[in-house]
Amino acid sequence: MAMMKAAFYDGKGKMNVAEYPKPEAGPGEVVVKVRASGICGSDLQMKADQTEEDLDPVGHEVAGEIVEAGPGVDQSLVGKRVAMETIGHGKACLTCWYCRIGQYKQCQNLSEIAGGGFAEYIKRKAAGCYVLPDNLSWEEGAMVEPFAVSLHGVRRGQLKGNETVVVLGAGNIGLTAVAAARAIGTGKIFVTARHEQQASMAKTLGADYAFQPDDPAFEDAVADATEGRGADLTIETVGGWNAAPLEQAITVTRPQGRFVVIGGYRTPVTVDWLRPMLKEQTIVFSSCYGILDGKHDYEVAIEMIASGQSQLAKMVTHRYSLDDIQKGFETAYDKTTGSIKVQIIQ
Repeated sequence: MAMMKAAFYDGKGKMNVAEYPKPEAGPGEVVVKVRASGICGSDLQMKADQTEEDLDPVGHEVAGEIVEAGPGVDQSLVGKRVAMETIGHGKACLTCWYCRIGQYKQCQNLSEIAGGGFAEYIKRKAAGCYVLPDNLSWEEGAMVEPFAVSLHGVRRGQLKGNETVVVLGAGNIGLTAVAAARAIGTGKIFVTARHEQQASMAKTLGADYAFQPDDPAFEDAVADATEGRGADLTIETVGGWNAAPLEQAITVTRPQGRFVVIGGYRTPVTVDWLRPMLKEQTIVFSSCYGILDGKHDYEVAIEMIASGQSQLAKMVTHRYSLDDIQKGFETAYDKTTGSIKVQIIQ
């Protein structure tokens, strides 16, 4: 059995690199040589939450080269540079009702294909591979996944031109939400950011103003810019363990405005739902990606990055080899390093 290097969580706070069986492509599947994979906030959270060893490689922000195509797959795909959708389309049955309407993340018969991008190779269904144009770097290819997450949220929020947008949080998804809103086209963009490098990057990507989340001037600035109304669209990307981001979204969004919840909440939270009801706000939840208006979020993301509309490569502040993945995780955790996006490059 052919082996490869892959990274595993040891259940004690560390990522270890070890030998693991190299995947083989079955019917409808491809094997991709991983060239770049990003460390996501959810990967960091997995380590924080988990107390048992994870015996499968993880990592879902993946760009690489197809090196093997299984039976039933167009063999001309071998050698193609791709961004791999590992969570939905790359596992989807393609025949259930959700798949037929392009909502692969909601597939009722998801494959049990295992393995992730923190490895030399990864296997998924060929349908989940999106070809990258030649002018995109591997680093940009690995940014397609987080950008698609934010594009999905902004598109579900039905962003319109010249609207005022608030993005709560300036982690990877908050920053890509800023880029998504600016690329689609909007008016003023306000963002909350805890760290100076995040605030600076938000402005680089298209935000007009950046504030600390608890700065009283933040909500006043949004009100001043909108004749007291509040934001037309708020994108909440913080999540966590309390309702504060949701309460802030309700406060900063105008009556009859919309806010989209992308942030993941790790415990049940209590929210005063009377306020958004009286303000007639529309609340939309958004998870991952899918097809909206006839186009998959990955396709939109690739087109926007390739056209130069979104300078997402600037988010990549640190790069590590697979052998040094533990250092990569430590850097991603420690924002005093100036880290924004940390990638594993092979």
